[in-house]
Amino acid sequence: MKKFMMAAACAATMTGVPVAAETDPDEVRLQLQWVTQSQFAGYYVAQEQGFFEEEGLDVTILPGGPDIAPPQVLAGGGADAMLNWMPSALAAREKGLPVVNIAQPFKKSGLMLTCWKDTGITGVQDFKGKTIGVWFFGNEYPFLAWMSKEGISTDGGEDGVTVLKQGFNVDPLLQRQADCISTMTYNEYGQVLDAGVSPDELVTFKYEDQGVATLEDGIYVLEDNLDDPVFVDKMVRFVRASMKGWAYAEEHVEEAGAIIIENDETGAQSEAAQVRMMTEVAKLTEGSTGALLEADFQRTVDTLLAGGSDPVISKQPEGAWTSVITDKALK
Repeated sequence: MKKFMMAAACAATMTGVPVAAETDPDEVRLQLQWVTQSQFAGYYVAQEQGFFEEEGLDVTILPGGPDIAPPQVLAGGGADAMLNWMPSALAAREKGLPVVNIAQPFKKSGLMLTCWKDTGITGVQDFKGKTIGVWFFGNEYPFLAWMSKEGISTDGGEDGVTVLKQGFNVDPLLQRQADCISTMTYNEYGQVLDAGVSPDELVTFKYEDQGVATLEDGIYVLEDNLDDPVFVDKMVRFVRASMKGWAYAEEHVEEAGAIIIENDETGAQSEAAQVRMMTEVAKLTEGSTGALLEADFQRTVDTLLAGGSDPVISKQPEGAWTSVITDKALK
């Protein structure tokens, strides 16, 4: 496509015909929430399969990492759109960063706690007196809301849980520094098994099963940009191509895993691991059109508001999501 455009430009120049600006693809910068992996396969697949190009887009996918906060990148103008968990996004919005959800590819949550069975933990109330690894940087909000709902203190002691600020690995569980750790169904749980632990040695608690699941991996932009018809049109095309990428990835998990490996500059991941991850991620995106359902949004809000004396958000968010983009993208 780029070669064709260059040739067309040369031909137009030779004939003295001005080249229309519309022939140039519109640039979109997408900030991921984490490093390149199958959690974001839909976007890499859309890029590899030419779905973005078909929509007249030149998309730059910006990998995340432990030192990268997507809301800060978006606020600083380093990206046009970001991927973020809704609790983090809503907390950021309440604190003054006007982010808006324009699409929700993930329908279900992959978050869960993975615990050693020999700790005697069989239910949530058994968390009392235990040490639990929790991710921070915005990922702690679902856990804090869950404990508040259950009436369990996070200040330690016999009647509360001791919260261990968990790094993005499974070492605290393997090294017995924690009785439970945060894991994703598609990532860290597999890492625990890869370390030689049998599923029979573990007990897991999926947030979906506990009634405290919050939405993950939504697409967010700055509210003011939605007043620009040109930006809106660009996002419509971006979302449409992205969802086409997700549908393709769901149906071709092995190919999607291979595409991730091709785009992973670290070389630290195996293709088998990425295929396994894609298999699990497909369970979370299955059936999604990208449209955010109001009931799912409200479920997340209600969970976050149920934070006792220290809720994640203090009031019902207004203007935190819009269907304008997906309504047009799905036509």
